Amino acid sequence: MAGEDEQRAGVMPAQALGAKPWLMLALGLLAQTATSMLTSTPAFLIPELHTHRGIPLATAGLLASTTTIGMVVALVAWGALADRIGERWVISSGLALAALAAGGAAMFASNLGVLAGFLVLGGIASASSSPASGRLVVGWFPRRRRGLAMGIRQMSQPLGVALAALIVPPLAQNPGIAFALLASVIFCGSIAIACAVGLRDPARVPASHLASRPANPYLGSSTLVRIHLVSILLVVPQFTVSTFGLVWLISAEKLPIGVAGLVVGLAQLIGALGRIVVGVWSDRLGSRMRPLRWVALAAVASMLLLAAVGLIVTPVAAFVLIVAATVSVADNGLAFGAVAEIAGPYWSGRALGAQNTGQWIGASLVGPLAGLLIGLVGYPLTFVASGACALIAVPLVPKSGDIEHGMPAGPAVASARP
Repeated sequence: MAGEDEQRAGVMPAQALGAKPWLMLALGLLAQTATSMLTSTPAFLIPELHTHRGIPLATAGLLASTTTIGMVVALVAWGALADRIGERWVISSGLALAALAAGGAAMFASNLGVLAGFLVLGGIASASSSPASGRLVVGWFPRRRRGLAMGIRQMSQPLGVALAALIVPPLAQNPGIAFALLASVIFCGSIAIACAVGLRDPARVPASHLASRPANPYLGSSTLVRIHLVSILLVVPQFTVSTFGLVWLISAEKLPIGVAGLVVGLAQLIGALGRIVVGVWSDRLGSRMRPLRWVALAAVASMLLLAAVGLIVTPVAAFVLIVAATVSVADNGLAFGAVAEIAGPYWSGRALGAQNTGQWIGASLVGPLAGLLIGLVGYPLTFVASGACALIAVPLVPKSGDIEHGMPAGPAVASARP
């Protein structure tokens, strides 16, 4: 019976889906958006640092990577803590620490070394919301609604980047960098209070009440590792497009800067909405792996199309870039949700931390390596190379990856659960 299966998995039997799961999702979305804004802020300080302070572009670029460095070293640890104590206090305390780190960065904005140190701390604190909010979605939503819920949750990253793009540059220019950082203090601090007051951990059976100790989902199965590898490979086309799409439109396709910027912004917005569409699709199929495989194949096709368009100067380039950008981010929610479902309530924090760690390491390598390749062989062949990475990912997608807490997941549309 479904209730007995849930009991064995450590999940409390599902109740009717009311307003509370959506409130939890909203708070998780706001938490991840706030930390995404903080981690994106250093990149939008570059124009002020380089143009008005005379800091070399390489140094400013290194400063922009500080928050990412902090996140990479802390994601698994925050996930393990969420597995142990739950999501509410991990998210709220992480946001509070992020606000304090941003405040320290604002106080010492004139000292580049101290500023970098506080930004690393900000990245470490910001890593709390990613695995914990992923656990929150899986814990509060039944399987047949998780694709939609995770798609909404995955909008947080582009929303945070968009907020940083709108708020940080004008504040950094006038009245100054310290005030640009204070925006994250206010945002992270206010959401920390809201999460401390409003968040509730999803119900789960205490580990002491289980018949056996929850098994390590990495032992005896390669499913999670394969999903991690697929996601790392699919990061390559995603970050190739997001990192170099703007300069490609300007330098190679001869679009005016304003038009190119509008195209890239529109692509980011459509990509965020696309994550929801793909999530709903996976709910209807009752599968995360089949859509993930199709998204990987679509990424191959879109990158090859981008390469073909890159051989000529054409107005169609803007449309193709939007398609490629939308397709290349569509896998995130599918893989993230599948990892949490497979790992179960006692391992999902660590598994989601490992998932994000691999993606961020891969993303950090794409910039310099793709930039080097563009310099050697040009944009079209670089797009082909990134498409080849997506092609390698296709056979790695596990055929038996639709598992929930160690048990095969049945079709979501046929489920009797709410």
